[in-house]
Amino acid sequence: MLWLKAFHIVFMVTWFAGLFYLPRLLVYFVEAAEPDVRGRLKVMQRRLLVMTHIGMALAVGFGLALTSWWMKQAPDYLVQGHWFHAKMTLVVALLGYHAMLARLVAQARQDQLRRSSRWLRWFNEVPSVLLIGIVILVVVKPF
Repeated sequence: MLWLKAFHIVFMVTWFAGLFYLPRLLVYFVEAAEPDVRGRLKVMQRRLLVMTHIGMALAVGFGLALTSWWMKQAPDYLVQGHWFHAKMTLVVALLGYHAMLARLVAQARQDQLRRSSRWLRWFNEVPSVLLIGIVILVVVKPF
């Protein structure tokens, strides 16, 4: 179980690295005027998105394996209080954020990104809020 938890955390960190930096690359893209800079940013976005997809898939995979282990070993652990349900709600929101981010990268790739740099800067704060909520729910289990 500790190995599952360790790998879940490692790939969660990988996933969040992409979620934190991809919107910043989109800000740079929107603010760039030179075609060669925009082209370089498109390559960076595409490569980072691939790493982010891999981090997400492995974080979710190890998270499901960890949940399965808990369900077999201590079924009451996950249903005592509502912290796990709240955490899963935030994870679903995070998956939605990830999908929206992938859509924005696709729009940038086709030069159809219409969001302002200010909007993208605010959008970049969403994973921070979700991360704080998830960590508090897992560590503190407030309810």
